Amino acid sequence: MSSPNNSKDKNNKYHRILEAAVKVFARQGFRQSTVSQIAKEAGVADGTIYLYFKNKDDILVQFFAYKTKQVFERFRAAVDGADRSLDKLRNLIRRHLEEFQRDRNMALVYQVETHQNSRLAEAQIKEMSKMYRDLISEIVEQGQAEGCIRKDLYFGLVKHFIIGAVDEVINTWLHSDGKYDLASMAEPLVDLFVQGIGTRVETGKNSADGSL
Repeated sequence: MSSPNNSKDKNNKYHRILEAAVKVFARQGFRQSTVSQIAKEAGVADGTIYLYFKNKDDILVQFFAYKTKQVFERFRAAVDGADRSLDKLRNLIRRHLEEFQRDRNMALVYQVETHQNSRLAEAQIKEMSKMYRDLISEIVEQGQAEGCIRKDLYFGLVKHFIIGAVDEVINTWLHSDGKYDLASMAEPLVDLFVQGIGTRVETGKNSADGSL
């Protein structure tokens, strides 16, 4: 039977290997990475990796399983930290951007694997996506009940609109090598979601430049 100290050491080593792996995956790409490189990054022997993981593929799957639970709990707490629907949406988007900004390696690996339709961590990625879509549905339904969100919306389109916009903002930030504050994009994004890009012009009246 393992002693508490041994269990703690195993747990620490397990997470150290996970974090080392995602650094290597982010730096070199999953397919170009090797178990030896991960072991070196984690400061352990190659054989130690196999005490915790079946292979390189298993490391990626377990990393996403661990991160899915961890990140979603933070999303849930952010949403539950507000009363009104639009504040819940602001909190969700801000926390999403903050989480990816805090762990750029995780953001890189997640974006690459989701955009390449990787089948290795497909179940974990789908689970996280479903939980996120469910949160958005919950917020929109509350907003409709409050009268601050339109009731004639096509839910599927709304979810794609929000998720796609956040995804593109994260991709742009990653391609810029994180040269600006990603979380600062939260408020403009929510404003765009709520206000749209058009102005309300009365039918049949000329606009300011004289055109119809």
